[in-house]
Amino acid sequence: MMQQQFSLKSICLLLSCAFISARHTATAEDRAQWGERNSRNMVSDEKGLPDSFDVTTGQNVKWSVEIGSECYATPVVAQGKVFIGTNNEQPRDPKHQGDRGVMMCFNEADGKFLWQLVVPKLENDIYLDWPRAGMCSSVTVEGDRVYVATNRDEVVCLDIDGMTDGNDGPYQDEGRHMSPGDQPPLEAGPLDADIIWLQDLRKEAGVRPHDSVHASVLIDGPYLYLNTNNGLNSKHDGVEKPEAPALVVLDKATGKLLARENEGISRGTFHSNWSAPGLADIQGKRLILFGGGNGVCYAFESYKAPETPSQELASLKTAWRFDCDPTAPKENIHTYIRNRQVSPSNIKSTAVYHDGDLFVTVGGDLWWGKNEAWLQCIDARRTGDITGTGLKWKYPLDHHCLSTPSVRDGLVFVADCGGKVHCVDAATGKPFWIHDAGGEMWASTLVADGKIYVGTRRGKFWVLAADRTKRVIASFQLESPVVSTCVAANGTLFVGTMTHLHAVKAGGGSQ
Repeated sequence: MMQQQFSLKSICLLLSCAFISARHTATAEDRAQWGERNSRNMVSDEKGLPDSFDVTTGQNVKWSVEIGSECYATPVVAQGKVFIGTNNEQPRDPKHQGDRGVMMCFNEADGKFLWQLVVPKLENDIYLDWPRAGMCSSVTVEGDRVYVATNRDEVVCLDIDGMTDGNDGPYQDEGRHMSPGDQPPLEAGPLDADIIWLQDLRKEAGVRPHDSVHASVLIDGPYLYLNTNNGLNSKHDGVEKPEAPALVVLDKATGKLLARENEGISRGTFHSNWSAPGLADIQGKRLILFGGGNGVCYAFESYKAPETPSQELASLKTAWRFDCDPTAPKENIHTYIRNRQVSPSNIKSTAVYHDGDLFVTVGGDLWWGKNEAWLQCIDARRTGDITGTGLKWKYPLDHHCLSTPSVRDGLVFVADCGGKVHCVDAATGKPFWIHDAGGEMWASTLVADGKIYVGTRRGKFWVLAADRTKRVIASFQLESPVVSTCVAANGTLFVGTMTHLHAVKAGGGSQ
């Protein structure tokens, strides 16, 4: 259960969470969550972004900062601040020592470190919370509130200013939360996060995260939607919590668990549920679009509070389902672990909605499944089981794919684990070109200012023309591997590597 200490002051603060604070006004140029608004499309309308940059000489680099030693989260830029997940290999505060999940907050203008959320790792089993992986989820910002899923599979609502203005509550137990259970509580200070509320999905939703927590909170009015990261047991021979939800709904003001999917996604999950949900208004219905760890895409009707309050969790109503790999094994699926020829498929990327269609990458698991993957286009305007009728086209990718597509100007761009960047016709699935990036890519492509930006796990960064004709604008080596997807906001490109966060701006000089 959430730990809460209430007072008249804290109750007033709690109620204010339901509204956007008047002291912060969001700008169109901010990138306040993963992907473009609610569609999750990896595109940006920013202009004047540089064709290249050099982190050694500082050319076109506004500022660079060290983070930890591993970074899998995508930067988020909002309200003059930049948020990114990392680990604690380069402690910003000497009181925090050891392996931790960390979400750092920097000043957007100059890269000054402001505050951080520090969370101990889950104990006793590395498959719950992989060593040194840090905090892998990207934050979502609305007004003066920051929402993020921690490495312990908790959802937290944070004050955007951290503890710099004191502990506002109603949650008051930050000192206990930031310290491992076998150690005494720490004293919270001005460099620490101010938690408004906390919801532990392991306790309240009965889920078991696998390897690490990869999530991105979706906001729809007073509600939050997110994937639960429910996945395999440590032996990799089954799902430990097969009846637990893969997708849940929370109350934005309090964190209370309100609803869940009841499609049995966890029972068919081959590895874990790491795909973040999206939102679209389709033919008069507000739908939550979700890629399951079972290789099936779903559209759920958005949650509506019941007229009569109930103690039972509500079930989301399914508008349609589409099995992306209907001929794959459906029974005893975990006997196919490590089978590179035949296995179920899963979805690790986020499905992208654009003009009535849903674009998704799906296929065999990178670590445990078959060497086969596709980019698929699904007609999102249908209803019911659309497995036999909803596929508009399917395009083969190289081996595996963790990347979310970018859709712009009738083109779909996507990177894969075979080290290829693909440009595909959005209407037909016909390929226009394929580029060999020379290294495995887990990051997604960002399309902005007529360019494609993407990095590889070998640290090679590519800038390509976002056009039907392939053209390499620039390529250069960064200081460490790139797994994080870059974002553009307020005329600046933010690039996260495993060890650094770079703010890249045309004419910028390194600080």
